Amino acid sequence: MSTDPVLSAASRVIPSFEYRRERWRNGLGWTREILRLPDSEDWQVRLSIAEIEQDAAFSAFPGIDRELVLLRGEGLRLRFADGALHTLMPPHDRLRFAGEAQLTGELIDGVTHDFNLMWRRDAVQAELLHRPLVGSMFFFTEPGVAWAIHLLAGQAEFEGEPLLAPLAAGDTAWLAAGERRRFALRGGGELLAIRVSAGGSST
Repeated sequence: MSTDPVLSAASRVIPSFEYRRERWRNGLGWTREILRLPDSEDWQVRLSIAEIEQDAAFSAFPGIDRELVLLRGEGLRLRFADGALHTLMPPHDRLRFAGEAQLTGELIDGVTHDFNLMWRRDAVQAELLHRPLVGSMFFFTEPGVAWAIHLLAGQAEFEGEPLLAPLAAGDTAWLAAGERRRFALRGGGELLAIRVSAGGSST
């Protein structure tokens, strides 16, 4: 498999203070953008943290699939136009849904912060894992396969990777696709690990 040029964007650690705060597409809320690849309006992968301060309709993203994970707050009710209702409760409930879906987020008791994974379904596939970090955890990249690691709690560092800074809670690492290699993340805490692979799906 040849290396996907989008997923082979350089490996790096993105500290939380570098996240870009911007308005939602529909102007009804705020988000802190962690990463978009490529860094243009025509992105294929985007990570962000939505700050939901009031009940509001979600922006529509045609052609995009999404997964939302509750990070902070007492809960978020997702009410879909087709009648479906899902409630994200602490500590880290999550839901995957189509970006075209019409839905409203309703706060249960105050502001929530929500990790937002989005990917263009005709270009890439994404799998999100929620895991404890105890000791060492290994991530393998290869042509067409990259990883994003978001540290929910604790601290961690990549062994033998002097160009990758240690992670504190709230930071994110991008591990680029390319020649097959092993990244060893050592520490203690809790994380979200997102495996991103080239090749889309029509479903």
